[in-house]
Amino acid sequence: MQIIHIVGLGLVATFLALVLKEQKPTFAFLLVVFTGCVIFLYLVDQVYEIIRMIEKIAVNANVNLIYVETIMKIIGIAYIAEFGGQLTKDAGQGAIASKIELGGKILILTMAIPILTVIIETVIQMIPEF
Repeated sequence: MQIIHIVGLGLVATFLALVLKEQKPTFAFLLVVFTGCVIFLYLVDQVYEIIRMIEKIAVNANVNLIYVETIMKIIGIAYIAEFGGQLTKDAGQGAIASKIELGGKILILTMAIPILTVIIETVIQMIPEF
């Protein structure tokens, strides 16, 4: 039950951060950042396994791995932008958090254009000519 470890760590860090926030707000914020990074590193193995399974499915389905890699990069950008945005919101910098999220969205759109192009071309080829 890995979720119990994650939730337990999160609750302990939250309690400690609340206690520290009154005396040393900087240390409380560093504790929050450190806890977020530890939880992320704890999940890296599962993320790696998910990527391997998706690649295996793509190979079995004869899907071009370039598209799978692009989709995985898009998902990675989304998670990283979300993580960075939440950290900056925790630091009280909502405006910067919004810019991080905007940057993530623009990068996702940029990376998605080649996939959208292929989809549109495929649909156009399926339409019968009169």
